[in-house]
Parts: sequence; C-alpha cells; structure tokens
Amino acid sequence: MGKYKNIIFYISTIAFFSCLMYWFFIEGKTLEIGENIAPSKATGSTMWENFTDSFMTNLHHPLALLLAQIVTIILVAKLFGWICVKLKQPSVIGEMIAGIVLGPSLFGLYFPELSAFIFPKESLPNLQFLSQIGLILFMYIVGMELDLSVLRKKAHDAVVISHASIIFPFALGVGLSYFIYKEFAPEGIQFSSFALFIAIAMSITAFPVLARIVQERNLHKTKIGTVVITCAAADDITAWCILAAVIAVVKAGSFSGSVFVILMAILYVFFMIKAVRPFLHRIAESQKGKGFISKPLVAVFFLILIISSYATEVIGIHALFGAFMAGAIMPENVKFRNLFIEKIEDVALVLLLPLFFVFTGLRTQIGLLNDPHLWKIGGFIILTAVTGKFVGSALTSKFLKMSWKDSLTIGALMNTRGLTELIVLNIGYDLGVLGPELFAMLVIMALFTTFMTGPCLDLINYLFKGKKSTMDEEDHDDNDAKYKVLLSFDTAESGSTLLRLADNFTHKMNGNKSVTAMNIAPVDELHAFDIENFEKEQFKNVIETSNDLELEVTTLFKASTDIESDLTSISNKGNYDLLLIMLGKSMYEGSLLGRLLGFTTKIINPEKLLNTVKGKSYIFNNSPFDDFTLQILDKTNIPVGVLVEKGFTSAEKVFVPIFNLSDFYLLEYAKRLINNNNSQIIILDVAGQIRSNIEVKELIRSIEQVAPNHITLYNEKKIEKEFLNSQDLMLISKKSWRGLIDSKSVWLSDIPSTLIISNP
Repeated sequence: MGKYKNIIFYISTIAFFSCLMYWFFIEGKTLEIGENIAPSKATGSTMWENFTDSFMTNLHHPLALLLAQIVTIILVAKLFGWICVKLKQPSVIGEMIAGIVLGPSLFGLYFPELSAFIFPKESLPNLQFLSQIGLILFMYIVGMELDLSVLRKKAHDAVVISHASIIFPFALGVGLSYFIYKEFAPEGIQFSSFALFIAIAMSITAFPVLARIVQERNLHKTKIGTVVITCAAADDITAWCILAAVIAVVKAGSFSGSVFVILMAILYVFFMIKAVRPFLHRIAESQKGKGFISKPLVAVFFLILIISSYATEVIGIHALFGAFMAGAIMPENVKFRNLFIEKIEDVALVLLLPLFFVFTGLRTQIGLLNDPHLWKIGGFIILTAVTGKFVGSALTSKFLKMSWKDSLTIGALMNTRGLTELIVLNIGYDLGVLGPELFAMLVIMALFTTFMTGPCLDLINYLFKGKKSTMDEEDHDDNDAKYKVLLSFDTAESGSTLLRLADNFTHKMNGNKSVTAMNIAPVDELHAFDIENFEKEQFKNVIETSNDLELEVTTLFKASTDIESDLTSISNKGNYDLLLIMLGKSMYEGSLLGRLLGFTTKIINPEKLLNTVKGKSYIFNNSPFDDFTLQILDKTNIPVGVLVEKGFTSAEKVFVPIFNLSDFYLLEYAKRLINNNNSQIIILDVAGQIRSNIEVKELIRSIEQVAPNHITLYNEKKIEKEFLNSQDLMLISKKSWRGLIDSKSVWLSDIPSTLIISNP
C-alpha cells in the first residue's frame, strides 16, 4: 500500500481542487445577473470556424507577424551568405542580396500575395525600429574593433591615403550631383544637401568588410595589410564625422543653420573623450585578470551606449554616430573589448542585422529602373564611385612610393563599401534627400563595388604573379628532399600534442626535416584589432613545446571562411609528406543547414564519437569519422594521420595490427618511429598473411638489421587487456579502423591513443 500512497494523494488533491473550482464557476454565473456582459467575439457557427477565425487573427497579430518575418529573414540571409562564402565572397554580400530578393524587386514582383502577407506595409515600422537597434549594436562593435593605438603609431602614410581616398570621390560626387540634380533630387531638397549626400555615398569604405577580406587573404601580417587596415580605420572615423556634419546641414537646411548643431557635436565628442573615456578606463582596470565582466558593469556600458546614441539623435547627427563613438572610446584592453563584443555580437550580427538588409531591400525597387537611360545613369554612378575611391587610393599610394601591386591592392580594398554604404543610403532616404530611383541605383553601386573587391585582388595577383608576395603560404626555404610534416590544430593543447607526435616521426632527421604547425581560424570569430593577440595565444603552447623538444617549427596562421577547403588546398600545394590532424571537429560544419543555423543536422553528436573511441559508449553510425575529417581524407592527395588522443605524450611502445595486405604501408611509419624515436614496435598479424608474403618479410628483416630488438611479430589471436593498456599508440589504417568501430572492438577502450593513417 505504501508504494501507492503518493499516487492516491496526487489524484485526491487534483480531484478536490477541481471540484472546488467548478463550484466557484457555477456560483460565479449568478453574479453576472444585472451586469452588462460583452457578447462572445466568436463569429463562426461551429467550433471549427471559431478556431480558424481565432487562428487567423493570431496569425496577423503584430508580434506573430514580426516573429515570422525574423525567421524568414534569417533563413534567407544565411542561405545567400553561405552561397557567397562558397563563391569566395564576403557573406555580407549574400545578406545584402537576400534583402533585395525579399523586397519588391523579386519576391514582391513574382509572389505579390505572399509578400504582402509576410511583409505588409503596416508591419514595416516595427521592422525598421528593430533593425535600427541592430544597427546601433553593430556600430558599437565597429567602434570597438577600431584599434586607435595602431592608428596613432602608423598614421602618417595611412592618413594621407585615407583622406585622399575621401576627397577624390567626394569631389567627384559633388560633380556628379551637378549633372543629376535636376532629374533625381526630390522636390524641395537644396542642391547643397543633395550634393553632400551623394558625395559622402561615393566616399565610404566598409571597415568591417575590408578587415574580414584582409584576414581571409592572410594580408594582416604584411605591410600592405597593416597600412590598409589603418587607412580604413582613419577613413571610418573621418567619414562618420563628415556624415554627422552633413546630416546637421541637411536637417538645418543650410550651412549657417547647422553651426549650433556642429558646435554641440564637437562639445559632445570632447566630453566623451575627456570625461567618459577615463571613467571607462578605470572600470576596465578594476576588472583586470578576472576573465569576465559582471552584469552591473555590462549594464553601465549599455547605458553609456544608449545615452550616447540618444544624445547624438537629439543633437541632430543621428544615433548611429553616438553608438560608433561609444564603441571607439571603450578601454583599449584587447581582452576586455573581446569579452564585451562576444556578449553582443551574436545577437547584433545574426539576429538583428539581417533585418536591416531586408528593410533596405523592401525599399529598393529595381523595377523602377525600367528605362535604358536610368541604367546608363546607374553605370555612370558606379564608374564615378570606382574612379574616385579605387583610382584615388591607388594613385596616392603610388605617390608615396609603393609598388604598383601594393598600390592597386590598396585601391581595390578601399573601394569596398558593403554594409556601411547601405547605412548611409538609408539615412539619406529617411531624410528625404534620395528618391526611390536614385536609392535603387546607389544600392546596386554598393553591391557592385563590394562584389568586385575579390575578383580585383585575384586579377592584381595574377598580373603581378612573377613577384614574390609576403603572404604566400608555401614560400619556404625547404628543398624537396626534406621530409615535410604539416600539423593542423584548432586548440593550443592539441597543437602541442600533434607537435610531439611529429617529433617522434622526425627527431633524428636533423636538417632533413621540415615541421609546420598550422592554425586555421574561422574568420567570423576574429576581430581586426585582436588578430595578432589571438594568433600569439593559439601558438603559445606550440612554441613552448618546440623549445622543450629543441625542434624548429614553422608557424602558419590563416583566417578562413571555409576551413576544410583551405586546409586541403595548403596541404596539396605544399608538397607535404604527412598531414597530422586531431579527431573531434564538429560534425555539424559539413552540412548546409548546419552552416546556416549552427546546430546539428545529424542524429549523433561529436561527443558521442569521442566517447566511443575513449571507451565510454558505442556509436550507431555508418562512419567512424566526423564530417570535417571525412572532407580532409577525401580531398587531400597526401597521407593523413588522424590522432585519437587519450593522454598521448610519446610513442615509446607502438602496436600495429595488420588486417590484410593493403595495411602493409603502416610498416613504413613504424620504421620511421624506430629510426627517430627508438620506438618498440609490436606487429599483430591478424589475418596470418605476413609470413606468406616475401616482400613484407624482407621489409621486417631490413628493419631488424638496422634496429634489432625493436620490432616483434605477434601472432596471438586473443589480445590481453593488460598488453593493450601498456602500449602508447596504435597505428592503424583507415579501413581497419572502420572495422573496429563496426565490430565495437574492446581495443577502442583499451588502447591509450590511436593514429589512423590514410594512404591516398
């Protein structure tokens, strides 16, 4: 009876209080007598009709509509962003295109009813305000990503190039306005206001997009990379200051009317630099060494962001300038900035910023450009923008005695406009300075100038391919006779482990070896101001381990949008003899949906695979490798060693199971371990084929002659657990490893570490 006590109590309690509530409802009906009770809102004659009426009402509720819009926008934006990454273009281009696709230019044109359902006109104000919050957070991040200390140290050439890259297109923009003012200026807009906005639209460089391109192309370590990042930073600061002044002039209606607004803006900047910045610096100093920011301090920084944005909006120079300024005066401590960026970046860039792209797309009516004359004007606008920015930056760089290759590269990068251009255009549209037709032309110009950056850089590299570049990954002094090992790691600890393994294979080869440690980091996780510190942290353990081993190591760091492709490309082009990687990369990265949404699209997760090989669980999957490893194994044309690491330190005792004749190539690696590490090798003849094969017997005999007592042939069918536990490493082929996984072999839990070697 005791075991039913809880059930009886539960049922009795529910029944008693249900009856009590029922009694109150019945008695409560009598209280309605004499009251003016509103009739039911249900209009249908049946329960189903009432439900469908209620459902449709809920479907059109502003909150439900906004959530449906956000889901649609994020999915489409990430899809187009992923496509552009595959085309070696910045993902922001795809997100910009997604905005236009969802607008009246395509989606609204071919699916007008569905477009009107998802994006009705009355819902656009909600979308606009939410996208503005995203822009404020984005500009806050942009401000934080500016490294003002670098700007101070390397400002001379950079400021000259930066300001030349502004004044050239600015002047051309004013000239362009003279010719198109009559036809495209909205009614009531003065020429000065119109010309200033066209000029600033011609002059913008997108610092965030440019920084990502520099990282992706490994230019950040070169002189040209440093110069162009500094140029873009100076350009960003100057352009936003000019834009603030332009907004003040446009709102005031004349230069004289804007004097007080500009004076208030100068006072605001002075207060932020002289009062707020030291206050934030003291806060950052108090948090040194903690590795986190407390919630009250986060609240302080957000309040400063919001108050700064509010102040600039009230002054009349737009809230975005205040957000940018709040980010720029953040403490220069890199770790502190990084911690804060991580708190807001995902929400700002993944959730809110795509809303801005689509809101811009909903305003962009490419269908209005229905006359060849309008497309000619659009082409002339693009020509003016490219001439001013590209040619102006390149000629100035050449005047400063840079090479033509570097000058043209700087010109191509400074011509990148991206998201920053869209922000300026939307401000102009909101102020009534830009009409719908001109707005559409300028959006196309922003897309074109951003898209052309990558192909232009490729063309410049092709035209000057005879000249050595400091960013060439394969520019080593090694001759082809050396045994070259490349190890690719994602964490500092795994880098040290793989380096020890590489040393075991090459220790006694002296000058006849080359070991390269490579780290390829996702470009989205890096910030322009933090990239050098990030690289130092990643390679810190590797450098310390190389010093302990007295092993000369070449380090290679690359920021990438497609890690698998870059890793296989570098491996194949570098003529390496062996690539070492660690098992355990995310399975999610290999799939389209996984890349778009960042979560698993597979039944099993990577932890389950690692637990399997560590003896903690079994796996029910047809592949013993994660997607990342499979991509590497399939696409590389060199041998790949995949380490399943369980406390590996050194390969003193090595177990090599030979399951069939195709596994015999493992003996070459066993031989290297004997020659370079004095390893003890135990070969298990699983299929009994070694003694019957003359070539293999000769190979084993040749090893024994050079290093007697270092190799043992083992024929036992049953392997004791104690024997397996005593080994440091198991060398096994890819095919045999798959067999062990499928058979759920006890070896998986008993062998400390395993190196799976593929033979291409």
